[in-house]
Amino acid sequence: MSDGNALVGADGALRCPWALSTPDYVTYHDEEWGRPVHGDDALFERLSLEAFQSGLSWITILRRRPGFRAAFADFRIASVAVFTDEDRARLLADPGIIRNRAKVDATLANARVLAGWAPGDLDELIWSHAPDPAGRPVPKTLADVPAVTEESTALSKALKKRGLRFVGPTTAYALMQACGLVDDHLEACVARSAR
Repeated sequence: MSDGNALVGADGALRCPWALSTPDYVTYHDEEWGRPVHGDDALFERLSLEAFQSGLSWITILRRRPGFRAAFADFRIASVAVFTDEDRARLLADPGIIRNRAKVDATLANARVLAGWAPGDLDELIWSHAPDPAGRPVPKTLADVPAVTEESTALSKALKKRGLRFVGPTTAYALMQACGLVDDHLEACVARSAR
């Protein structure tokens, strides 16, 4: 049982304790989580997947990510924005994704909204909410990692104001963590020093 401190993995390296439950998590933790993500389509994918994760474990989404990418045209905003009612029905019947009607509808609606934005607007809006790293203490244990911050609340409000759905403050913070706006790798974690 972890006390929230970094734990030693099979390779002898210290990692955030959540990363050690499956090999999928180790790879995601070491190679993706907390590393900067830019580009409207890439950020639309992360935003969509974080919304689908709401109420579920991240491993469920991570293991279905190839299915999500196939179902949602690799999360190309321009492609998803023109999905039809037939596409929606296909998504709701697709066992390779989470077939939650509200989340599917939100993803389709978000793509339609984002298709009307200028290129780079989503990237700029999201990254404008990145906090100053110098003002953030480095987390030593999981207890030091928040679920919501002032910045994620502000990002959530900004996204909602621009018409996006399923973007609450907790989802916004998970996006910030996953896309490198914040570095919540624990102080002793090997991935923190690898950035």
